[in-house]
Amino acid sequence: MGRTEYYNDPAAPKANTLIPASNLLVADETGAILLQRRRDTGQWALPGGAQDIGETAAECAVRECLEETGIIAEITGFLGVYTNPNHIVAYTDGEIRQQYENTYIGHPAGGAPTINDEADEVRFVQPADLDQYDIHPSMRQQIDDFLVGSYPHLG
Repeated sequence: MGRTEYYNDPAAPKANTLIPASNLLVADETGAILLQRRRDTGQWALPGGAQDIGETAAECAVRECLEETGIIAEITGFLGVYTNPNHIVAYTDGEIRQQYENTYIGHPAGGAPTINDEADEVRFVQPADLDQYDIHPSMRQQIDDFLVGSYPHLG
């Protein structure tokens, strides 16, 4: 399923759903951050996705990290809640979603970077190298909040 992201775009379609999702910002012992390149947009992002019924937001973040990157991670903190009503994602099936992401902080506990149906590349990236990657502004905000210690973000 394809998707188009709108960020502070007055031409964005009106949202018709609000789905809780969780991300996990995983930093290794060197400070490198785990990123995946999304197959649907080609942009680099933190692992994350929609919460399933029967799981907590934190369990969702850990599950999505493993599914999308091959990395088993442990949560060590909470980065924030990101609910920008001007960040809209329109899917080809007609769903138009307003951003609603709970983002956790974690460290790797096992596994290895692995490509899959959702990510065609997975790697740890040093903060000094982030500008070399095409990262959506909403993801970059979350990464930057972590790097400057501006958390928890509540909004």
